[in-house]
Amino acid sequence: MAQFSMEIMRLTGSVLGGNQHSEILECGPTVLKRIFTGLMVLAVLALSAILSTAVLSGPYSRGVSADRRGNYAEAAEWYRQAAEQGDVKAQFNLAVLLAKGEGVEQNYAEAIGWYRLAAEQGVAKAQFNLALLFANGEGVERDFAEAARWYRLAAEQGSAAAQFNLAQLSYRGEGIQQDYKEAAKWYRRAAEQGYPAAQYLLGYLHYRGLGVPQDLAEAARWTRLAAEQGNPDAQEVLGSLYYAGEGVPQDYAQAHMWFNLAAAGGNAHAAKNRDVVTKKMTADQIVEAQRLARDWKPTK
Repeated sequence: MAQFSMEIMRLTGSVLGGNQHSEILECGPTVLKRIFTGLMVLAVLALSAILSTAVLSGPYSRGVSADRRGNYAEAAEWYRQAAEQGDVKAQFNLAVLLAKGEGVEQNYAEAIGWYRLAAEQGVAKAQFNLALLFANGEGVERDFAEAARWYRLAAEQGSAAAQFNLAQLSYRGEGIQQDYKEAAKWYRRAAEQGYPAAQYLLGYLHYRGLGVPQDLAEAARWTRLAAEQGNPDAQEVLGSLYYAGEGVPQDYAQAHMWFNLAAAGGNAHAAKNRDVVTKKMTADQIVEAQRLARDWKPTK
């Protein structure tokens, strides 16, 4: 039987400055020490700021120019001027600098105020980052219900990261009622956008029949999509599926390859599983599995 490691993750972390503020940079999943009950949350966020490509004029554009030069103190001054005049992009960028403490003293409480202003005007990234602060209790008392509310608003605008985190809360029943069907819906939306952790956990739900019909072939399909992007936990599970012939034809060479890749990626169980399958393989099969692992490249 494949051993899925059910990871409940929350995105959190650093704010990127300068010309890197244009997008959320997402990190791949990391194995958590606690599984299922008492799940420990690993926070891996990438915050971002919105930078304009417009002609530089006015306080916001001057803030952008300073931001791109790496002069965050000057950028913060210009962003604050524009933010106080109601510029939603400046409000968001100022919140990012305050949350990171770049160019200004780190101040989560003030960051929340500016994020909220931008979020209430429909900025999905602000809604997402505001949800993160509530989920992590940074600058505010931890409040999963409030986090879920803001995640949902960003998720409905198509944010894959928000869809994933909302699915996590639905799966666990934190801040909202536990609902596997609702979790599956949001995992699927994120998974269809290519979000590896969502693909992996949607595979898990299909494997267990939680919120969706139990379907080993569908479990294998979603697990493979995550594995092909380099998710080591999905690679380990896909190896287990090939080893047992669950949802895919039994294939020891494929199992060995995926275990090998997962071990190289840091999965704690993959090396032992590789040793188990190796004992059942011929020398030629081992050579082929090693070749497959050497030739493998992650999909974009």
